[in-house]
Amino acid sequence: MKTVRFVVCFMVMLFSLPAFGAGLEERVREHTLKNGMKLLMVERHTSPTVATWIRFRVGSVDERSDERGIAHLLEHMLFKGTKTLGTKDYAAEKPFLDKIEETAQLLVAEKAKGDKADGAKVAELQKKLNELEAEAAKFVIKEEFAEIYARNGGAGYNAFTSKDGTTYLINMPANKLELWAAIESDRMQNAVLREFYTERDVVMEERRRSYDTEPGSKLWENFVASAYHAHPFGQPIIGWMSDIENLTRTKAEEFLTRYYKPNNAIVAIVGDIDPEKTIALVEKYFGAIPPGTLVGPVAVVEPLQQGERRLEIVADSEPELLIGFHKPTLPAADDYVFDVIDMILADGRTSRLYKTLVVEKQLVTEVSSFSAPGSRYPNLFVIAATTRAPHTVAEVEAAVYEELERLKKEPVTERELQQILNKLEYEESRQMISNGGLARNLTEYEAVAGTWRYLIEHRKKVAKVTPDDVMRVARTYFTRENRTVGFITKKSGQ
Repeated sequence: MKTVRFVVCFMVMLFSLPAFGAGLEERVREHTLKNGMKLLMVERHTSPTVATWIRFRVGSVDERSDERGIAHLLEHMLFKGTKTLGTKDYAAEKPFLDKIEETAQLLVAEKAKGDKADGAKVAELQKKLNELEAEAAKFVIKEEFAEIYARNGGAGYNAFTSKDGTTYLINMPANKLELWAAIESDRMQNAVLREFYTERDVVMEERRRSYDTEPGSKLWENFVASAYHAHPFGQPIIGWMSDIENLTRTKAEEFLTRYYKPNNAIVAIVGDIDPEKTIALVEKYFGAIPPGTLVGPVAVVEPLQQGERRLEIVADSEPELLIGFHKPTLPAADDYVFDVIDMILADGRTSRLYKTLVVEKQLVTEVSSFSAPGSRYPNLFVIAATTRAPHTVAEVEAAVYEELERLKKEPVTERELQQILNKLEYEESRQMISNGGLARNLTEYEAVAGTWRYLIEHRKKVAKVTPDDVMRVARTYFTRENRTVGFITKKSGQ
């Protein structure tokens, strides 16, 4: 009986959501603090909980060449605590942190000499750094943020870094919202990057485990780097190994102080709230925090690609294929056309690539399409496929191009366009069922599109896409000189 009631409630919520989506503009309350922090609120009394998302408009695309990987490392570091949380005695801890940084700077400088580095000095400095970190560790209270949140009913405490931004999120009982405000405002003002070099080692191990030895990740990294020669979209979020090795706490603190401030932050609070009281609460805890440096646009423009780029990764892995085409990003008119193309080609079992490559020709085990690696700047439309033995990457590539040529020559049907609109309505509604899903979308589109109202406008813009638009965009962008192709070749003899 519980399962039946849940399904009924779920369906009632689902089918009531298009009306909610249509009225979203009236439901979202906006407030901007004097320090520039943007607050977005939606009052929903379906449960006594709230979802809180803090989105900083700074991601790996905003790093300078000597800062690569720093946004991702800071994501880790901001869980370490503040001057009052995560430490038994900050006044006693700080001298050790200062000595650690002094030693680490000397170690990094010596290692930077490469072959001319003094091996004995490197070993001595590394030994001293390890000893100092062991001493400083005596003051550390591990995971205190997480424990406080957990004791107070918090769930889903997490963070993620992308090319476009960095986000911290948690779901809380509604009556614990002030606790969230106290913790997060403290973190925004008083973060302490303790255990920095220990955590840097953790990230280096993550790099080795998840990228350097993982064929699919290695393919993706090199594929994106090949597609972008000038724009920082081409650099990995985690950074290359030598980038991570040369990151210091001083450099991270400078990046943190510069950008992780209220004027670069968008906060979404969705759930069982009173907007007026919530504004007062946020003003109380965040209002006095001074702004930092506003994240500016990346000035570098990727030069027009003049010919096909191809790369091969040889690995003990099943063959994989990536095909990417440079394209504009949202809210450019052609980006809406690409949303239509994406759904025609690879959205579900009725999509063209799935029916042709998976079902009919049985060339691949899976196929997908998506826009990447970010959204704030012109990006790529990517088609990804995993080859089914005994077929080859070349066969799959040829079959993909056949479908792309169809888009250029044969108008999509009105029925296909209507199916896309129906799917979009369903997906948009599904994403707004949870408080967290709505908070995510509000912060994402406010940061990337410049307004959360993209949520409202998107399907209306897609509805205006015509069969001629699809053919025009396919002819314009799906060209040989505009594409990058990456693939995994299985090691011979395997």
